[in-house]
Amino acid sequence: MSIEVNNESVVEVDEAALQRLALYALDQLHVHPDAELSIVLVDEAAMEQLHVQWMDEPGPTDVLSFPMDELRPGTDDELTPAGLLGDVVLCPQVAQSQADTAGHSMLDELLLLTAHGILHLLGFDHAEPDEEREMFGLQREILLGFAAEERRRR
Repeated sequence: MSIEVNNESVVEVDEAALQRLALYALDQLHVHPDAELSIVLVDEAAMEQLHVQWMDEPGPTDVLSFPMDELRPGTDDELTPAGLLGDVVLCPQVAQSQADTAGHSMLDELLLLTAHGILHLLGFDHAEPDEEREMFGLQREILLGFAAEERRRR
């Protein structure tokens, strides 16, 4: 699995943890091992520009996903085809603000946003209540499973 993390922000981030979460999530979702994913961390000004350009909404946001080959999750019996999954763009400053409100670390917030962004790349959405239940249920499973893996790693 090719997972590139590029921190273009001024905020120090545990890039290796984001990479481990992405690898874990893609494995759980049966994505082909030759798939490619890019995670980019940007400052608020860059995120605001992307948010306006692509979503026509003002202000910076926490995460944006830009799918490339429109891959979908595989199954226990069949992986996705290999390809370019796309880009997940994160804004650490917005994540820090949300983490403060939620009462957890910025890293925990970035891990949540990374899982969320990956699910969007794989076609999940939360516009409708049933879609939201499915997507947020998977997001929760990924985060809990990853946390358990991290505890075993130590």
